[in-house]
Amino acid sequence: MPAAPAQQLDHAAVRAAADRIAGGIRPVTVAPAAEAGVWYALEYLQHTGSFKARGARNFLAAHHEAGALPAAGVTIASGGNAGLACAWAARALSVPATVFLPANAPRVKVERLRGYGAEVRLVGDRYAQALAACEEFAAESGALSSHAYDHPLIAAGAGTLLEEIRTALPGLDTVVVAVGGGGLFAGVATAAREHGVRVVAVEPENCRALNAALAAGRVVDVAVESVAADSLGATRVSADALAAAQQKNVTLVLVPDTEITAARRALWEEHRIVVEAGAATAAAALRAAPQPLGDRVAVILCGANTDPRDLVAPGT
Repeated sequence: MPAAPAQQLDHAAVRAAADRIAGGIRPVTVAPAAEAGVWYALEYLQHTGSFKARGARNFLAAHHEAGALPAAGVTIASGGNAGLACAWAARALSVPATVFLPANAPRVKVERLRGYGAEVRLVGDRYAQALAACEEFAAESGALSSHAYDHPLIAAGAGTLLEEIRTALPGLDTVVVAVGGGGLFAGVATAAREHGVRVVAVEPENCRALNAALAAGRVVDVAVESVAADSLGATRVSADALAAAQQKNVTLVLVPDTEITAARRALWEEHRIVVEAGAATAAAALRAAPQPLGDRVAVILCGANTDPRDLVAPGT
């Protein structure tokens, strides 16, 4: 059986990912914010509406290069951004994708997954049941199991975003990124460390898996309850994310839900930018910080799979 691709997250892995996904993803657009010295990295314009497309494309392409893609294709348990990205990347490489999610998942997500050509299997009424079914399917069929964030290839793909931001914004000294399970953060922090760029990792006060892991010195489970929990509500971060947080170029910030909601609305009212609460969490750090985060700062707006109706006042 062919060997699986390398499983280590380092700058070499990020560079390899950049070469691997070039031409297959949309290069990030960087635009000035209202605040002096701040720019927004508009990654919500990425395929499938989030940064997840980078990691999913890298994960599948790396296995394809290694001859390690089984005939049964790829499988994942996720009705969110990761599932959409996996299905999209599989279609791009003509690979079968089987996505598991709870039977009570929103119909719009199910239809969008099917639109990408994925086989959708609805199991139980909780994510844990869908995950168990996904794992059973992978074991029986031989399908390749993907993950929303906890894999070096997924994180390395996400890390390519930092390389693009540096190209678009010479002299970058600080990047601000929201943290859920830690795939985006781990990849971005790995690339940032290579270039001496400071990373500000932002979590909702009540979705603090990274803060809890850093305090404990190990990955731990946490309770999650936040307006941004739909995308940042991981109960634990990856080991790679914890290792990245322990580096000296990283600062952790917690923001309350009120600031996340305010930041999301401000992005709409000031820039007509519509993002999900998870993406607005990064922008909330600008509002919550007692002093400027840096002289040349990029805030990653990582996803826009959201319902914008609550941003528009009735009658407008």
